[in-house]
Amino acid sequence: MKKKIALITLTLLTTIVFGQTECTNGLAGNFPCSNYDLMSVLTLNDMDADSGNDSWGWTDPDTGKEYALMGLNNGTAFVDISDPLNLIYLGKLPTHNGFLDFGAIWRDIKVFNNHAFIVSEIQNHGMQVFDLKRLRNVTNPPLTFDEDAHYDNFGDAHNIAINEATGFAYVVGSQTFSGGGHYIDINDPINPIAAGGTSQNGYTHDAQIVMYNGPDIEHVGKEIYLGSNTDEIVIFDVTNKSNPVLISSTSYAQEAYTHQGWLTEDQTYFLVNDEADEVAFGFNTRTLVFDLTDLDNPFFKFEYQGPTSATDHNLYVYEDRAYLANYSEGLRVIDISDIENENITEVGSFDTFPGNNSAGTDNGIWNVYPFFESRNIFLSDYNRGLFIVRESGTLNIPDTTAENNFSMYPNPANTTVTIKTELGTIQKIEIFNLLGQQVQNINSNAVASVTLDINNLTKGVYLIKVNED
Repeated sequence: MKKKIALITLTLLTTIVFGQTECTNGLAGNFPCSNYDLMSVLTLNDMDADSGNDSWGWTDPDTGKEYALMGLNNGTAFVDISDPLNLIYLGKLPTHNGFLDFGAIWRDIKVFNNHAFIVSEIQNHGMQVFDLKRLRNVTNPPLTFDEDAHYDNFGDAHNIAINEATGFAYVVGSQTFSGGGHYIDINDPINPIAAGGTSQNGYTHDAQIVMYNGPDIEHVGKEIYLGSNTDEIVIFDVTNKSNPVLISSTSYAQEAYTHQGWLTEDQTYFLVNDEADEVAFGFNTRTLVFDLTDLDNPFFKFEYQGPTSATDHNLYVYEDRAYLANYSEGLRVIDISDIENENITEVGSFDTFPGNNSAGTDNGIWNVYPFFESRNIFLSDYNRGLFIVRESGTLNIPDTTAENNFSMYPNPANTTVTIKTELGTIQKIEIFNLLGQQVQNINSNAVASVTLDINNLTKGVYLIKVNED
């Protein structure tokens, strides 16, 4: 008899981390969605925090494991998300010196050379440095971590940007350099060195710094700083840290608070959000597109408006899509492949704060991290915690097909699950987690029904492969 192979998916129930929920008829469980499934949630309570804020990600270059780094009101959480349906909260790096300013809830994190660099608006916080390689050997989570180094040439700061190509960090919104860029050489991560700054044009709220390789030939090869300066966009040449040069600055109509922006991958366009314009002027969520073909003469090209008036926060570009974190409206994903012709189309969404899409609230998503190779999207929610979502139809978990004549029950399951066939017998059962690792291997002695003990499996979703002779 020809051997047949059946692949079945099994979900184990959990009360802490919620397993994959498909986006069906506009909902993933209770969350409004379009083309994005909910993989997991880790709540603020699970991380012993009252609120969440900014975030970033790290992929271990040796193991390929993916980690979410999430800012909390009382520290920075580290979560192993390499199996997106079996999240592991590894622990927290508390606020520097344990000092808490309950009026300052903001924290910002970036990564370079396998180290996290963390700033906060908490007084005298400075910059914490944490060696992320320590996350490889956590055996009894969650742990309380300590910092590996500390930089104290400033106190509080709003944000940090890093140019990984040069190994320089740019702290912005501190009490130094009039709130402009504060440069730090972090090529030796645990020995950061002050390297100057930019006070010209004043306070920078957020920034992106790149090695320029865009259409403006005059500036190719330079290190370019793009700052969102509350009332304008500034472009500096920061190649020479001791002599930064202002290339240009520009603004736009109905400006309220120029908050943050990100370049398209060809560095031709800069997408910007204004955090206060929806309240100030009463229109829907607005994404502003600037043409940077000539860095000396950037200009506003057009705007894209979303479906509601929710306040926008951060956005990032990955390949031909922009991922927008729009507070109470949640994640909005837009296709920018035809941006040259001023054609932007929404292709997906996921709302972690149902029932309210109004302007002027900071409830919901503060940040989105879309850069994991796995295509898992990490959302940090101010009210609820950490969400992992993924574009629908990309997980590639096959389900039981009718021709195999298999049934499995119950599914989801807690302690046992029964697999049954009406045609032939079951010879062997193998269970795999979503990393492809085998976690059980059962020889079943050619029977038609097998009941498996799954008490020892971690909560989540598994693939079951059944060989039938």
